[in-house]
Amino acid sequence: MNMTITKAAVAWFREEWGCKEGDSIRFFVRYGGVSTVQDSFSMGIAKESPNEIGISTVEDGITFYMEKDELWYMNGRGLIVDYRPKTDEVEFKLD
Repeated sequence: MNMTITKAAVAWFREEWGCKEGDSIRFFVRYGGVSTVQDSFSMGIAKESPNEIGISTVEDGITFYMEKDELWYMNGRGLIVDYRPKTDEVEFKLD
């Protein structure tokens, strides 16, 4: 299980969220919403420090992670986080 953050997504987090080296971005599971990953659940995003990292990657000095207790959402697969300029949205996919 791995996490991939595309260069486009990293650039979006730097521009839209003001992220800089040393910051942490958490992806978390929330009930409801529309998802390409799991029915009835969607991903949320928060700029906060980790408690118990389950999976993470560091891109351009920014730590992107999910907490250990939310890895069920990925069904043992890897997570790809991308940015879609056409819709101006972050997109989550499983690989």
